[in-house]
Amino acid sequence: MPHIMVERNFDTPLTEEDLKATEARMVPCLDLYRVRWIRSYWSADRRRMICEYEAPDAASVKSVQREADAKFERVWSADVLGEP
Repeated sequence: MPHIMVERNFDTPLTEEDLKATEARMVPCLDLYRVRWIRSYWSADRRRMICEYEAPDAASVKSVQREADAKFERVWSADVLGEP
């Protein structure tokens, strides 16, 4: 299944509470669109984030983000290098 990356930027540092609320809104959307969250990377200043998903396509991941009201800048397909 394709790997899809989501880039996020925040004007103010994202809090744990904000992150948990967004995750809770995403849960029902992930199954609906056959999207699986893999991992996320959060910058030390908590103003940037990259999230990796497996999904049928980028459009499915965008739908999840929009329905969950999760802020994002870009969504793009990626090839995995150096798979463990």
